[in-house]
Amino acid sequence: MRQMFAYRIHEFGGPEVLKRQKIDVPMPADHEVLVRVRTASANPVDIKTRAGKYPLIGTDKLPYTLGRDFSGVVEAVGNAALQWKAGDEVYGFVGQGQGAYAEFVLVDASALGRRPTTVDWTAAGAVPLAALTAWQGLFDHGYLNAGERVLIHAGAGGVGHFAVQFAKIRGAQVFVTASGEGIQFVRGLGADHVIDYSQQRFEDAARDMDLVFDLVGGETQQRSWAVVKSGGALISTLNEPSQIEATSHGARAARYTARPVGKQLAEIGRLIDEGRANVKVTATFPFDAIPDALATLEKGHVRGKVVVDMTKS
Repeated sequence: MRQMFAYRIHEFGGPEVLKRQKIDVPMPADHEVLVRVRTASANPVDIKTRAGKYPLIGTDKLPYTLGRDFSGVVEAVGNAALQWKAGDEVYGFVGQGQGAYAEFVLVDASALGRRPTTVDWTAAGAVPLAALTAWQGLFDHGYLNAGERVLIHAGAGGVGHFAVQFAKIRGAQVFVTASGEGIQFVRGLGADHVIDYSQQRFEDAARDMDLVFDLVGGETQQRSWAVVKSGGALISTLNEPSQIEATSHGARAARYTARPVGKQLAEIGRLIDEGRANVKVTATFPFDAIPDALATLEKGHVRGKVVVDMTKS
């Protein structure tokens, strides 16, 4: 059987548990597609998973290959995945399956989209997880519509910078929290109101929000109830918002985990190819430097996305 290199963990812990090793190239089942990975991105969930702090990946999944999303070229397809063929250029999010920090990745056919062609492989690999998280948070869970007011916390980050753009495309009035260099960055993305959270309390600048999209959690999430209007919503990618607070404010509250949805990736790719949405890559690392890519992300305050070029070592 063919073999490939992959970055895996056999136990949970710090950077030292991430190991580069040779494993077998998987074979696609009926509804699966095998993709040769060109680029993959670094995401906070990789760090949480490595540390054993991501509840959906437990010891029963070890050994585990990190890396949640990618761009690449179809290598082989299963008997029921005939919408794809060898040579197709695709991008996708693997969900909770074995990851993309490998020369090949196996994904369900429905999780793939054709990669946007107006950007390079590096930018394409930066899109799937962050963009799907933003899209699903704003629209599938937040029900954001044109003319509504949304407050996006951490708008300069990987998920946040897509959320700002998608909300503007939908026709919402967009409030964003940011600091430092992130302030000009999110202004350039089209944010209507940028709040420097290091200088001003966002509660003093934002009122009557139809939606608060929380990418920070903790105290920021709790303080956000002060700005949610009656009938509005607080949606988080992090800790579960208080249902007691939601009821007292006449609002909805939910925490969610992004799902692999190829149809949504196709729509996002169309927006990128039309020039209506942009991808910000702040740093690129070769395959052998995946630990360094994660270390950069772990330092925090990354503007946009960190990407790994799997074709370089």
